[in-house]
Amino acid sequence: QVQLVESGGGLVQAGGSLRLSCAASGRTFSNPAMGWFRQAPGEEREFVARVSWSGGSTDYADSVKGRFTISRDNAKRTVYLQMNSLKPEDTAVYYCAATRGPFVGGSSYRTAQKYDYWGQGTQVTVSS
Repeated sequence: QVQLVESGGGLVQAGGSLRLSCAASGRTFSNPAMGWFRQAPGEEREFVARVSWSGGSTDYADSVKGRFTISRDNAKRTVYLQMNSLKPEDTAVYYCAATRGPFVGGSSYRTAQKYDYWGQGTQVTVSS
């Protein structure tokens, strides 16, 4: 079993920055896809970004491309989401997620159903 714990959320003004962290722990861990999703009040959970653990390939939602950067530190078993130029519409609970199996290149990891492990989320609020 894998446990994921997010941190780094908070309140920030529009145009500001935050860095979210997702620390992974557990007895077993493959070469997974690691993703960030977010869910705004009354909205569906949506894809934000993902990275492959081993190769480090990335994918971003159009809404955050150029503003957000996903990265990972293999030694620390931690995934990060650097969020710059934040907008009020970025306000949401942000969730870290991981697949059970290895990342498959060329596959889409933009849907929540692709992931098996989830953190409890961290609140990001962007004020205007």
